[in-house]
Amino acid sequence: MNDADNPGSGTGSTGFLMPAGPGESSLTEKRSRFLGHLIPVESETEAREYITRIKKQYHDARHNCWCYRLDGGTERFSDDGEPQGSAGMPMLEVFRREEIFRFVCVVTRYFGGVLLGTGGLSRAYSGAAKDALTAAGTVFVGRFRELSFSCPYGLADRIRSRVDMSGAAVADVRYGSEVEMTVRVPEETAETLAGEIRELSGGRVTVRLHNSRADF
Repeated sequence: MNDADNPGSGTGSTGFLMPAGPGESSLTEKRSRFLGHLIPVESETEAREYITRIKKQYHDARHNCWCYRLDGGTERFSDDGEPQGSAGMPMLEVFRREEIFRFVCVVTRYFGGVLLGTGGLSRAYSGAAKDALTAAGTVFVGRFRELSFSCPYGLADRIRSRVDMSGAAVADVRYGSEVEMTVRVPEETAETLAGEIRELSGGRVTVRLHNSRADF
């Protein structure tokens, strides 16, 4: 078995994409069946446990090739007996191109009796991986800050429109003597939005910025 570890590249400072959930695929190439299995994971331990589970589930298959990639730059892949470079790396490249992190993907092959060659194997394994990713969908994981403030009712709609235009999201609204809002905004634009709200209100609204957090 070829089991390789690459340094890869870390996640971006503003966030990254990961699978939104499990994804599966099925592809047939010259009578060989390729079954793609993909799940989001948080650690190498989770990734390894999933690989082991798939291998047990499909113990009668000729090959169970795999790859995984975590934030921080950890990348691993295996050709599991296929010709070197024909399975694990082509699968991993699918996720590199899409800049996907925090996943493990296993493609199971049931041999159909016809040799595919290195090029055919690469296309089949990468195709099964890509189809599994399409089935799973993706979600953005980023850093955000929460802004909270109170504003007069007469300003609430204008501020809400500015929040929506900025790409931020209103996390909570409470109605009392004034409208109290909590807004979730990408970390890199939090200061800008806070300034815009202050300016829109003519300085009447005090915006409180809270510590940054990770968000799905």
